[in-house]
Amino acid sequence: MNEASVTFQGWVGNDVVHRETAQGNVANLRVGSTPRIRKRNGDWVDGPTSWFSVTCWRTLADNVRDSVHKGEPVLVHGRLRTDVWEREDGQSSVTYVVEATYVGHDLARGTATFLKAVRPERTDAEDETDQAVKELLHEHGAEMPQLTSFGEQRAQPGRVA
Repeated sequence: MNEASVTFQGWVGNDVVHRETAQGNVANLRVGSTPRIRKRNGDWVDGPTSWFSVTCWRTLADNVRDSVHKGEPVLVHGRLRTDVWEREDGQSSVTYVVEATYVGHDLARGTATFLKAVRPERTDAEDETDQAVKELLHEHGAEMPQLTSFGEQRAQPGRVA
């Protein structure tokens, strides 16, 4: 699969928008990234700001909702894609969307306190289901043939094939 992965530093430009969907919880935010450029005479100036729409799913969405706020510096890593759409005036526009794998505060710009997420307790029903699945998976393990990397049955020592 050819996907473009990006990692960038920027500043959160809006309050995080969090929703529950059929595919799981999702959080959306905008992050602006502005490079520092050294001009020929040695002075540093800001380059143009690139804005990214960042989408976070499931547990990452919940943690971003609880941790990240407008104006804070963040590091984002994820898959980059472009959405091309037509504006009301008929012009086409491009939005850069990053489906985040990781989001964190930029500790070069400040400090943070980490709180480990609490995982929900497992129920007895889940444990019984796990045991039933294990039994099903391993029920016929000894009877199954060994295969070559081409999917052909390997000869067993002491057995005639």
